[in-house]
Amino acid sequence: MTLAENDSSPSCVKGKGKARHPEPSEQTPLLLHRDSDVAFSQPRATDDEDVDLEGSSDTRRSLWSKLIFVFLASLSSCIIIFLLLALLAYSYAARLADVSPEDVLENALVIQGPYRVSVLNFTADGGTWIEVRARVGIDAGSIMGVDTDDDEGTFYDMWKSFGQWGVKILDRVTVDVSTTRIFSQRQALLATLHSPPFELPLTVDPPYDDSWLSPLSLTLCVIPTQDASDVIQFVDDSWHSGAASVHASIPSVVVSGGSTSKGDWRHMLRLQRLGIQTQLSMKLPPIPGLPTPGKDVPLPSVSQLITLQSFGVESETKDVTVHALATVINPVPPIMNLTAPSLPFIISLPSKSHSSVPIASVHTDPFTLTYPNITLAISGSVLPLPAHPSASISAFISRYLSLEPNPVSVACPLFPSFAVDMEFPPPSSKPHILRNVTFHDMKIKPNSAGTGFLASGSVFARIVLPKGMDLTLNVTRVLPDVLVFDGEAHELPTLLLPQQKDEEELPDPLPEHAFGHIRPEDWLEATSVQVDSEGEGSIFAVTADMVNVPLEVLPGRQKQFSNFISKVVFGTHGALAGLQGTTDVGVYILGLPFRDHEDTATGMDLLGLPFQGSVRIGMKDLLV
Repeated sequence: MTLAENDSSPSCVKGKGKARHPEPSEQTPLLLHRDSDVAFSQPRATDDEDVDLEGSSDTRRSLWSKLIFVFLASLSSCIIIFLLLALLAYSYAARLADVSPEDVLENALVIQGPYRVSVLNFTADGGTWIEVRARVGIDAGSIMGVDTDDDEGTFYDMWKSFGQWGVKILDRVTVDVSTTRIFSQRQALLATLHSPPFELPLTVDPPYDDSWLSPLSLTLCVIPTQDASDVIQFVDDSWHSGAASVHASIPSVVVSGGSTSKGDWRHMLRLQRLGIQTQLSMKLPPIPGLPTPGKDVPLPSVSQLITLQSFGVESETKDVTVHALATVINPVPPIMNLTAPSLPFIISLPSKSHSSVPIASVHTDPFTLTYPNITLAISGSVLPLPAHPSASISAFISRYLSLEPNPVSVACPLFPSFAVDMEFPPPSSKPHILRNVTFHDMKIKPNSAGTGFLASGSVFARIVLPKGMDLTLNVTRVLPDVLVFDGEAHELPTLLLPQQKDEEELPDPLPEHAFGHIRPEDWLEATSVQVDSEGEGSIFAVTADMVNVPLEVLPGRQKQFSNFISKVVFGTHGALAGLQGTTDVGVYILGLPFRDHEDTATGMDLLGLPFQGSVRIGMKDLLV
């Protein structure tokens, strides 16, 4: 072994001091032997463990301190924010608590329309379900005071900004209105309204135009009052005041946040108002064709609103159908469009007993409002008529033929308490139902006592119904009441209506040139045949035989009678006798269901139909 090697070898000499690890050299292995490594490291590990435990404890204490600080700071921040939010919410709630329904209606709620009203259905209790479409919006900023029109300082602007943000988050509210009662200014109940909950959109700082309004479809059930007099009084008061003013009573209104279909946190925001009483008024718009409403302006009648354009009846196998076309002045502003289904009506005539006789059941076709007039297509049928309704129907026909309006009553079965009295208009020109009235083979002879004369012959006439009346008639009997003239009779005078006419009554004064009066004591049997209409309504040729009917010389007209007989005896072609009067006609109308007390089909009597005609009498017609 060399010296160099001895110098580089590890020293084996141990001194009295603490053993040390040899200094590392190029020959020192990177990994020491496990046993020696453990032996060397054991004393050192015990000392490091104590140091690590002390450091770990300090770290945990520091972490807990930080966590507690963060938690307390967060909790404090949340509490502060919550208190701020609570104060803000309280401030907004305090403002809302001072808002009255009138403030909302006048300053916040904006309604455009309604522009469409549709009748959906009718209920058994007289109610009507309607759908109202309009454009609405609520300017929430104006009632909460969060609009940005005024600059009132930084804090107040922040308060308003937060309120605007809250309104935008809320977006809309759901309104649940309890049953609403509408009263007139006289406190008469006019209608009751029901509606399901509906939504109203919210906004702040709306533009000056209407672009911010949102469509609204509101379903309402309207139940009108059953007291028609209260409605008539309300219409009359509204007309004379120029405005429709009502009082609305709402027991409860609940306003909750959010929409009707979403049950989110917005529904926790809830506001309820009880016992709301409010006044509503709308100025009556001008109506074309009617005077301007006012205190001294009389209320127009229903007949002034309706114009009958055409009217017709037609016999069918089992009934008589009715059809008409009418126009009605539209009282609704042009911006609103209404769609209505078919509406039924019962038409009645007045009777002597101060009751009414239902004669027809009709209905309108579905219609929409048009401006300025609404066109109604009406159709239906004649009702089964009660026993002995001839007086009412004959009075109607007589007034119609005399160009006089007829009183009728129109009621809607959907609203039983409402019946409107109106006038059925007469035709534009006077119709002549009985035409070409004459006598065939007329004979005049003295009676057996020699105190008067008797007339015999065949009565002939044509019944011409007005255009549009396509009825099938079977004339079974007639009862004429005739004045006989020397020469042609003058124009027909104003008729005596059946309820005013006495069987023995003669015109006073007697018409000029009239000298005789013929009236059978009983009905004369008659027959009829339908002929071509020639552009008119149905036309029938009627004949009836008259045998030995008294011919009465009118009081004070013996001289005129003698002159007429002289013309007959000495005239080359005899003398022309004018005929003028009325006749009662008994008819069966195909399809018209007349029933007597025993429910047997029967005919009807048309009373007092006027006629005018003539007959030429020669020498051979006198049996002296």
